[in-house]
Amino acid sequence: MMNVFVLEDDFAQQSRIESIVGSLMERHHIQTKKFEVFGKPDQLIRAVEEKGAHQLFFLDIEIRADDKKGLEVAQQIRDIDPFAIIVFVTTHSEYMPLAFRYQVSALDFIDKELAPTEFEARIETALLYANGKNSRTVAEDSFYYKSRYAQVHVPFADILYIETSPHPHRVILHTEKDRLEFTGNLADILKQEKRLLQCHRSYLINPNNVVKVDRQMKVLYFRNGSNCYVARNRMELVHNAIRDLHR
Repeated sequence: MMNVFVLEDDFAQQSRIESIVGSLMERHHIQTKKFEVFGKPDQLIRAVEEKGAHQLFFLDIEIRADDKKGLEVAQQIRDIDPFAIIVFVTTHSEYMPLAFRYQVSALDFIDKELAPTEFEARIETALLYANGKNSRTVAEDSFYYKSRYAQVHVPFADILYIETSPHPHRVILHTEKDRLEFTGNLADILKQEKRLLQCHRSYLINPNNVVKVDRQMKVLYFRNGSNCYVARNRMELVHNAIRDLHR
């Protein structure tokens, strides 16, 4: 299920967006685990407990007279969750180019001064996009790991490999463009996700994304140029698993 968050410090706009989103979710039978509205950035950031494409954020850019605060919040969200979907709802569409500098990859910039029907239509488009992405992820190709200390939800096809972190009791999930560190261990992850393959005591791989096996150097290469080691006693297993995928 989706998590939907709204950051807006103007009470009238809060009520407007909350009402529209709530009505659209009811109309389209969209179920959410969380639907929360915040007036303060720190409240929102504290509420971000999960990671994945099932999280949708509607953010105002100007918060309490700080005309770029929403961009900074979006950057914080990206640091926590590289896979979240972010939409800016703002009167400051001129700040759209700044979003590229902040590297937040916003899905849309929705102008609050649009005609009511168009404003609602843009909210609806974002909501249906996020819900569709979430549904496909859950139904077809999801990596979902849950423990007492972490909950991670990303498209399985995006995963290159997962490695142990230098920090105790933590691991790092690598995709083509991002890395995500969270509390966990490889053994527990492997129990929950059988499609991953352990190639080394420090690595789990998604064999679908291996592009080269160097048997002599005992190294696997991925499509973004990154690599990881293969243990000597795992080489044959890994090689055969990757070969079988391409038959």
